[in-house]
Amino acid sequence: MTKDDFKPDTRYTLTVRDASGRLAPLNLYVYRTYGDFMVARETSGPGLVRKIAYADVVKIVHEHAIEAADRFFLPAQLLEEKNWRDRNVMQHYASAPGRGK
Repeated sequence: MTKDDFKPDTRYTLTVRDASGRLAPLNLYVYRTYGDFMVARETSGPGLVRKIAYADVVKIVHEHAIEAADRFFLPAQLLEEKNWRDRNVMQHYASAPGRGK
C-alpha cells in the first residue's frame, strides 16, 4: 500500500501483518498521512494513537469517510511528522463536554 491509498478523516477496516508475521484485522481512524506511514487511532480495543507503516497493510477491507461534525480531533502539534519519527504509540485522552465524550 502507499500514501495515495489512504485519506485523512476516514475510518478503515484493514488486514495488517503484525510483528510476528501473522495477519490480523485492525479498525482505525486516520488523522494524517505521511510519506512512509500514517498516524491513526484504533477504533476498537484500547483506542491508542499509532504510527502505521503502509508496508504493514495487506488489504483495505472497508473505507468510510467521516463528516466534519463526527471527526476525532487532536492538537495539530501531536500529529506533526517530527513527533512520530521515534514514536510508534501514544495514549491520548481528551474530553469535550459539549459533545458528551
